[in-house]
Amino acid sequence: MQDLDKALAEINAIRSQMARDTQFRGYGAATFVATGVLAVLAAVGQAIWLPDAARNAPAYLTLWVAVAAASIAMIGMEMVLRTRRIHSGLADEMIHAAIEHFLPAAVSGALLTLVMVRATPASFWMLPGLWQIIFGLGVFASCQFLPRALVWVGVWYVGAGLAGLALGDGAQTFAPWVIGVPFAVGQLAVAAILHLTSRSDHGRV
Repeated sequence: MQDLDKALAEINAIRSQMARDTQFRGYGAATFVATGVLAVLAAVGQAIWLPDAARNAPAYLTLWVAVAAASIAMIGMEMVLRTRRIHSGLADEMIHAAIEHFLPAAVSGALLTLVMVRATPASFWMLPGLWQIIFGLGVFASCQFLPRALVWVGVWYVGAGLAGLALGDGAQTFAPWVIGVPFAVGQLAVAAILHLTSRSDHGRV
């Protein structure tokens, strides 16, 4: 029985390693376009219905956390469906690897938001920039088994986050474009890279 358990463990380890060495194709371009459009709509909505976001932090936080949650749900659902279709036998390992790469950034961003809102509300103005920096770090971590060109998307998010922090503590920090534009451009860039990579791969087949 011990030999069987050992053999199964070795097989699982081999499958996990294969998943890590295989380029992940579970992300679809169309969904990233949709999340980019969602960011634009949220920014427009904020400009119309929440013009003074600096004085209404709870509503601002609710809006962009909802956008993030909706984007994660959309990408996650498509990721599971595409991975099971494209990676078939390695689907579970590929999904696990994808989550494993981005999860630290996602959890860190959520916990940072919670701590800053509850313990250091005076630093709330830093959140838009920090969100983008953390998201960029998540992109960097995911580049290990995604198209290498996505590293530039990570650079974009980190740079946009730093630019947001450079605005300092003021109403402009909460302007709709501070999050809306970087997120829309970043997500559309991801979609373009995934689309071009997919076409290139099909061309080589």
